[in-house]
Amino acid sequence: MPGFKTAFQGYSVKFSPFEDDKLAVATSQNFGIIGNGKQYVLQMTPAGLVEFRVFDTADGLYDCAWSEENENILVSASGDGSIKVWDLAAPPQANPLRSFEEHTHEVYCLHWNQVRRDCFLSGSWDDTIKLWNLNAPTSLRTFAEHTYCVYAAQWNPQQADVFLSASGDCTVKIWDLRHPRPTLSLAAHQFEILSADWCKYNDCIIATGSVDKSIKVWDIRMPQRELATLFGHSYAVRRVLFSPHAETVLASCSYDMTVRLWDFSAPEDALLRVWDHHTEFAVGLDFSTLVEGLLASSGWDEMTYVWHTNKDPRMQ
Repeated sequence: MPGFKTAFQGYSVKFSPFEDDKLAVATSQNFGIIGNGKQYVLQMTPAGLVEFRVFDTADGLYDCAWSEENENILVSASGDGSIKVWDLAAPPQANPLRSFEEHTHEVYCLHWNQVRRDCFLSGSWDDTIKLWNLNAPTSLRTFAEHTYCVYAAQWNPQQADVFLSASGDCTVKIWDLRHPRPTLSLAAHQFEILSADWCKYNDCIIATGSVDKSIKVWDIRMPQRELATLFGHSYAVRRVLFSPHAETVLASCSYDMTVRLWDFSAPEDALLRVWDHHTEFAVGLDFSTLVEGLLASSGWDEMTYVWHTNKDPRMQ
């Protein structure tokens, strides 16, 4: 379907886990350096993507996440260090429902627990990760072992107490809420790690994406060396995520403006597809869990696209 042009630069796109025709797009004015933000909710229609809701913020937005227990609740990561909570079913004047204001620098990533469903993580440029529940007035816990910006925090898809974090300190850390410190700290790259994700079928497998232009796949039971390294991007890998429908398939997007699809089971021939529909940095990416083969991307060209992996994003 045709792309949707947002007023500001796109930073993150997330499909709804409840409704197969809705997706959220977090955006920032002036490339997120200074200015306002807009949290969009778009709806897929036969005519293309249309605006369903839009929420304005005083600062730029870097990420968003849907609640896993209420189809109308959405959270946004803000450049002012706050986390905004939105209710799509509430009247405009009731939004945001909440604003959590504990991080001391930009909030860069959010991820909702898909097993327990009642809590979410935030990662910040203040080097910390925080655990939240919407019913609690403050964060439940702060994780402060990274020595530089946290760019990603992702719950394990099968274990409710386990998550990973990726940082500019060049490490990925594995955490278990039952332990006070990380259970693993992995020096996965020699340059900043901007993204990491869990395999949805084997929760010992993770992928990392770095400023070094590579994607690495790891088995955290054997962290001495990577299972595979995927080369092809010509600039930093901004986001990497595993397919919810195929164990060894993952997607990535990059400052080289491309979106790529890979199968790491054949490292020497891993690259499946390249899409070059963005004309600026491609920074937001998501797989639909409800519709197999459906991808979404957003970028600094103010465009958001949704397409099936066997098609051209611009032709649908």
